[in-house]
Amino acid sequence: MSQVTMTVNGKEMSGDAEGRTLLSQFLRETLGLTGTHVGCDTSQCGACVVHVDGVAVKACTMLAMEAEGASVDTIEGQAAPDGTLNALQQAFQDHHGLQCGFCTPGMIMSAADLLKNNPQPTEAEVRHHLEGNICRCTGYHNIVKAILAASGQDVSSIAAE
Repeated sequence: MSQVTMTVNGKEMSGDAEGRTLLSQFLRETLGLTGTHVGCDTSQCGACVVHVDGVAVKACTMLAMEAEGASVDTIEGQAAPDGTLNALQQAFQDHHGLQCGFCTPGMIMSAADLLKNNPQPTEAEVRHHLEGNICRCTGYHNIVKAILAASGQDVSSIAAE
C-alpha cells in the first residue's frame, strides 16, 4: 500500500491504495465520492468520467497512483457549495436529460469537457463527443438537447422525447 494524495474538487485528499487500485475505486471506496459510477470496468460505458488536470478520463482506465499530485474534478464538485446546480446540471434537469441517473455523472463530466473545448457545439458534435458514454434509458435525444441548451443555444424548436 502506498499513500496517494491529489486535489479533488479543490481540496487536498489522500488515502492508501494498492498499485492495482483504479482511480474509480479510489474515489468511491477510499475517498467516499460515490458520484463517479462504475458500470463496466472495461472503459465502454463512460459512467466513470472525471477530469484529471483538466482532461476528461475514464477513471476505470487509470490507476489511482497515476493521479498522484493531480487535480481531479468529479461530479460532486460541479454544483456550487450551497448545492445550486451549475448550468449544465440545470439543463439536464430542465430538459429531462436523465431518467435512472446512473449514466448522468459521466454524461455531465463528458459534456463539461466538450463545452470547455467547444462552447457552441453542433448537434452532430455533441453526439460524436458522447460516443464513449452509454445511456440505456433516454435514447440520448434529451441529453443532447440539454447540452445544447447549456451552451446557450436555442433549443425551443427541438421537440422533447
